This record gives sequence, structure tokens and C-alpha cells, in this order.
Amino acid sequence: MTATRMRIARTVASLAAIALLTSACSGGEDLDDDGAAVETPGSSAAVDLSGETVEVAAVWTGAEQERFQLVLDGFAEQTGATVRFRSAGDDVAAYVGPRIEGGDPPDVAIFPQPGVVQSFAGQGDLIEIEDIAGDEVDANYGPGARKAGSVDGTLYGVWFRAAQKSTVWYNVDVFEGAGVEPPTTFEELQEVAQTISDYGVEPYSIGADVGWPLSDLFENIYLRVAGPEMYDQLAAHEIPWTDQSVKDSLTVMADLVGDEALLAGGSSGAEQTDFNGSVTQVFADPPKGAIIFEGDFVGGVISGETNAKVGTDADFFDFPSIDGSEPAVLGGGDFAVLLADTEGGKALIEYLATPEAAEIWVAEGGFISPNIKVDPSGYPDEVSQRAAQALVDAGDSVRYDLSDLQPTEFGATTGQGIWGILIDFLRDPSDIDGTAQALESAAKKAYGG
Repeated sequence: MTATRMRIARTVASLAAIALLTSACSGGEDLDDDGAAVETPGSSAAVDLSGETVEVAAVWTGAEQERFQLVLDGFAEQTGATVRFRSAGDDVAAYVGPRIEGGDPPDVAIFPQPGVVQSFAGQGDLIEIEDIAGDEVDANYGPGARKAGSVDGTLYGVWFRAAQKSTVWYNVDVFEGAGVEPPTTFEELQEVAQTISDYGVEPYSIGADVGWPLSDLFENIYLRVAGPEMYDQLAAHEIPWTDQSVKDSLTVMADLVGDEALLAGGSSGAEQTDFNGSVTQVFADPPKGAIIFEGDFVGGVISGETNAKVGTDADFFDFPSIDGSEPAVLGGGDFAVLLADTEGGKALIEYLATPEAAEIWVAEGGFISPNIKVDPSGYPDEVSQRAAQALVDAGDSVRYDLSDLQPTEFGATTGQGIWGILIDFLRDPSDIDGTAQALESAAKKAYGG
């Protein structure tokens, strides 16, 4: 087994228990014997950073960027620092890499893939944070968070945001107008989609401009077609992408995306639509699309960039069962890492590990915190609480986003690997064997095989 494959296998093993981390939803304050709140690391007076500038890079745009900015504003208020946010687009590695090579990295980056954390740590580009935030991670998170943010036993990342990626969001008015109910099986889903199409709305809205929503869709399907154990094997490349389970899953996916009449804008329209656009067009007037296959964070885009109200105009149902599959949840997350050895960067890393930082975004919606000290009553609505609770309740059936666990060039690079190949598949869903072979060839190259 190659060193890369061993790292991926260890990560799969540790992150398969993601629900242990997200028991955050039942968290709260620690109390002493007299009932008084116990002060936790990071809750004391912040360091004075007046006159210093801290730069942060992440993939977030739109409403997500605005809400993370509120978190950064809280840090600035505590410390006196000036904080500059840089949106890295969909490929944070492609943004950060050249800046590191040029000797001008941002102080902190938020990586949405553990595979990216592993790649940058392996290249010696990340700064260890044990002495900076190790105590906060241990005090404010479940035991798996340390493993999730570590590479070969060294702590590099603070798990700031969790994601529940097995939610399917829908326009309530369209469902009511078409006379359909949220489906529980794949067969029912296809029937609902056809009824909505007959009603006059193209049902499926997919933002496929860079491919990661397509990989999330495939992974949800694969988790149900093949089951959690084979999912782990594929994630670690212990079975090839030409395995029949992959082809069976691609066949199911082809049933979803292969009918142009069921895709908002057809396949070419989907390919020209970004993630935020795939959400906002569903709640436009008139709507373009009615169903979005994406995570709990869709709720944040709905409330931040449309006039729709989550819980009234927008809701979600669980990703449907396929051939009687058991319930399962696809998880994900974002990790804060330190790229520059600055006082401001170190203070921000420590701050992001505190419940105070997480609760700012929790209150805004579209955000699940893995921090066990976050008060669950802080989630702004029943829908947000339901999404967070589903991640907890899934227990051993939770699996981390498969593409996020891969070497960066295979799992998280625009235009190539899983993202690029699944865009090609969207263009021609009939080529099951060719797609599986392309995935396996790309995986072998990434794993050095």
C-alpha cells in the first residue's frame, strides 16, 4: 500500500465516525459542582492585535461569505485586528498554492477537503497548531475532531464547519402546485420529477460548472447502491473504479441526469450554472427547477440570496432509498489551517476553535458546527435543527465525502479527476464503461499506481 493510500485509509477510518463529532447538537456549557459555567480554553480575554492585518482565504462567496465575515468581524472586535477575506473560488488549493510558492500566503485558509489538508501538510506548507489550538480542540470537540484535523498524528486543522450532504431541497409551492409529496425512494423521486415536468417546471436544478455537486450526487447514490463498507473501500482505492458497484451507481445517476427534459436548462444549462445559481433559480419568479441535490448549506443560500423563507417556501427531504437501502448520510466539512507564522493568524485559528465563533454563523442558518459546546437552541429554525440532528442520528452509517478524501489532483481539482470526469458524464450519461475506466485511470495516476 502506498503512503498516499495509507493516509486516505486512515482518514476514512477516523472520519467514518463523523457523527461522534456532531453530537455538538446536544452540547452546551460545562458546569462545575456549584452549577457555575466552567471557563474553557479560548474564552478568556483575546490578545491585542491593534494595527495588524490578518488575511483569510476560503471558497465561500455570496451569502456564505457574508456570514463568515460576521465571524471574522467578531474576531476583529475582540482583538482590534483588521481582517481581509479572499474568496478563492471553487478551487482553494489552486489559489493558495501559487501564493505559497511566491512567499506570500494568506495567514489562514479554510480547506473544504481533508485530502487538501493532507497534500499541503505533506509538502511542508502547513504550520502545526498543537500549541496554538490543541487545548481548544480537545475541550470543545469530540475525540474524532483531533483525528480529522491531523496528518500522521500532527494537528494541522480546526474543524470549523460540518456539512450534512444527504439533504434534497425543494420549492414547496411547486410541489404543492404539482400535487406531489417528498419521496422516500428513488422510484418515487423519478415519478415526482416527471409529474413536476408535466406541471411545467423542469424539476432538477444542478450547478455543474466545476463538478463538485455532481460528485456529491454520485457519492450519495454509491453509498446507497454499494453500502458503507464498499464505500470505504472505494474511498481508499482498495477496489477499482471499474468495479461493478461503480457502474451500477453510474447507471442510477444516468437515470437522473440523462433526460434533458428533467434538467433545468438541460445538461448544457447545468454545466453553465454554479452552485449558488442552482439554488437561486429554483426560488426565482417563475422558478427554474424545483429540486436541488445538495447539503444543509443550501438553506443559507436560500435565506441569504432569495426571498424564499426556509421552512415555509423551502424545505428538504432525506436523500431517497435505492432498492431498499438503509438510511445513510454523506458528511463533509471545512478545516481552518495556518499558512503563515503570524500572531494574527495564530489568534484566528484559536478563535475559530471556540463555540463563540461558531455560534455567530449558527444563528444565521445554513451552518452546522461540529463544536460540542455550541448550544443547539442557537439554530435559527426547525429545518436547520432537523438537518443537524440527522447527521447525529445516522450514527455508523455516516460517511465522509469520498472525493474530499482523495489526493487533490483526483478529488478536488477543477477540470480533472472526479469533478471533470463527471462533467463529461453529464454530457454523455450513456457511456458507463468509459466513465468508470476514466475514473480508474485518473485514480491510479493520483495514487502513483
